[in-house]
Amino acid sequence: MRAEDKIPFTAHLEELRKRLIVCFIAIGIGFFAAYGFKEKLFVILMKPLLAALGPGEKLIFTGVPEAFFCYLKVAFLAGVLLAMPVIMYEVWLFVAPGLYTHERRFLAPVVILSSFFFVGGALFGYFIVFPYAFKYLMSFASDYVKPLPSMREYLNLSSMLLLAFGLIFELPLFLTMLARIGVVSPAFLRKNRKYAVLLSFVVAAMLTPTPDIVNQLLMAGPLIVLYEVSIQGARVFGKKARAEEEEDVSKEKEPEGDEKA
Repeated sequence: MRAEDKIPFTAHLEELRKRLIVCFIAIGIGFFAAYGFKEKLFVILMKPLLAALGPGEKLIFTGVPEAFFCYLKVAFLAGVLLAMPVIMYEVWLFVAPGLYTHERRFLAPVVILSSFFFVGGALFGYFIVFPYAFKYLMSFASDYVKPLPSMREYLNLSSMLLLAFGLIFELPLFLTMLARIGVVSPAFLRKNRKYAVLLSFVVAAMLTPTPDIVNQLLMAGPLIVLYEVSIQGARVFGKKARAEEEEDVSKEKEPEGDEKA
């Protein structure tokens, strides 16, 4: 971007406000679409826990409005997931003015991949992590201790984990974009691999609901794999590749300037 093309800070704020409004509208539409299926959605969400509890067991609610607010939260969570393509599209549109014209052709693939990685992360948490985690937590029941999980507690825990896994799976795109603008490089990422592995286990210890090594590996393992994918993404699409593309674009424009001359 040339100096004369720079946008004032107030214009950035106005642009951000517009993008946020579109995101909120998309989430609202998703919320109202999901609210009609709120009970079915909650049944789907609590299946991993019910499988760990055993046949005939149910969740409870201890406050009068608790079930109502839980259904609202479920519909909101579903609305966010439904609106994720729009949210990612608006995020990248906000970033697009800082990109070169020839780089904006990557906008559509990036939006699709962002949504794919987020949903993939949430599904990984639901199908892989949840069954093991809740089975471990329910194993503390005994003849003297009976688990009675409430709707609110389970919803808060499961929604936090789903969003965490969705965001974690965005790591390759995030690091690739940082490499694209020159903040990091493949060599930097390879050099700091050992710290990334350590940080992966720290994050897993903080986010997983159980302290056992199996469940922590279920989160730390994908983080390490995603970091390795990020290194390859930075190598292919990093600053060096960007410089080569800019050089190719300038060479394509040179004949036009010669013809005009």
